[in-house]
Amino acid sequence: MIEVTARPPQLDFFAENTSPILAALGLGVDSVAMLIELVEKGERVDAALFADTGGERPQTYAYLPIFKKWLEERGVPLIVVKYEPKNFKNYPPYRTLESNLLTNGTLPSKAFGFGSCSSKWKIQPQERWADAWEPARRCWAAGGKVIKLIGYDCSPADQKRYNDREGQHDAKYEYRYPLRELGWKREDCIARIKKAGLPVPVKSACFFCPVTKPHELHELEKPLLRRIVLMEARAKPRLREVDGLWRKPVKGCRGATPRPGSMTEYIVDKGLLPEEEVRMIVEKAPQHLMSFQDAVADIDISLRPELQRWIDLFDMTNGDLMQTANTPNLYSEMAANSQEPLVTKHAA
Repeated sequence: MIEVTARPPQLDFFAENTSPILAALGLGVDSVAMLIELVEKGERVDAALFADTGGERPQTYAYLPIFKKWLEERGVPLIVVKYEPKNFKNYPPYRTLESNLLTNGTLPSKAFGFGSCSSKWKIQPQERWADAWEPARRCWAAGGKVIKLIGYDCSPADQKRYNDREGQHDAKYEYRYPLRELGWKREDCIARIKKAGLPVPVKSACFFCPVTKPHELHELEKPLLRRIVLMEARAKPRLREVDGLWRKPVKGCRGATPRPGSMTEYIVDKGLLPEEEVRMIVEKAPQHLMSFQDAVADIDISLRPELQRWIDLFDMTNGDLMQTANTPNLYSEMAANSQEPLVTKHAA
């Protein structure tokens, strides 16, 4: 993971325009193209903020240092921000959206027909960082607004997102949509990235996002498919009106791609993972995860191994966690010695 930058950049307040300019960077095609165009045209961008949920695809994390280097060579710092949970109650600590969902045995809010996870895991970390940024603080104290660059293009999907935001008053930010000013669609953004000599990034979204299209599951690596199966299996006992991450089946009318409401069902139907492997994960992994939670529940929270270490073990064993009758005792022993890695003790 890329470390969060500790020291924010400072602006020259003797410059003619003192309104700080921040870019919301998702590291997808739109936001990358937006920044390339603005920076190469010589427009000022004071910082680009990437909010890391911990659930992006590996290709996005691989792209991050590439684009960070490109921006910083041109004087634009790329800042990685993260949501920092404070209240863990009796659960093992977690630092990512995926760990949060597995800990609580639930699915992203989008799967239940509500909003998205963006507010908590994307927008709030960016705003918290800006709240501590001295240029922004001075701007607000003087009655001004920070300019925030948003990478919505002119496609129908982004038009809807733009319409949802249009007319909303914000006392702290003035929003600007450079791609809409240019009249660009996705193909224009791809062409601009290629013109700059940079690779085109993959779609920026959590690998388990409910808005994932069926064909995008075929592009996921097997470890991520296994974790989707795990997430749906862990949440299943609490699901009442939804089938899984896709919520409800789509029949395929009006040109839509038919699919079930459960990503796991699709993964099995299309042979993306062996059926026996999926069955093993569904039957064993949730119980194994709950055994881990129970085993560490009585340990001081500062000494508990984080849930991410269990996920790492799940990945290392391809979902086969070799559960035995004394597994909970093993977990207690692991957690009691915080100096020794969880996966090493389990393997022993």
